[in-house]
Amino acid sequence: MHDFKKFNVWQKARVFTKEIYSISKSFRDDEKFGITSQLRRATISFTNNIAEGCGRNSDKQLVQFLQYSYGSAVEVENVLILATDLHFISETNFKELNSELIQIQKMLFTLINKFKQ
Repeated sequence: MHDFKKFNVWQKARVFTKEIYSISKSFRDDEKFGITSQLRRATISFTNNIAEGCGRNSDKQLVQFLQYSYGSAVEVENVLILATDLHFISETNFKELNSELIQIQKMLFTLINKFKQ
């Protein structure tokens, strides 16, 4: 078992999640149960999966949950693209958020490979 709070990727993902909540407050009200909800749930999912994986009994199980987390991070990327297409967020905000998200994805990928060995 590992302490998820010590993982840099979890710390970065936590900050990212707060940013997503902040920016999604400005989305249209009729999207509360659409893109807003999907984006928030997917973002929370990647922090939750890191934490849940750390609570498992083996590195193999940790890797499985880190892979789920990576999948959620890719889902977030897709929803951010759609939110930009629909003009819910600006190109500038998208570029900033996507840059942070790509860093998180790379960190997850590195961690997955570390614990696979």
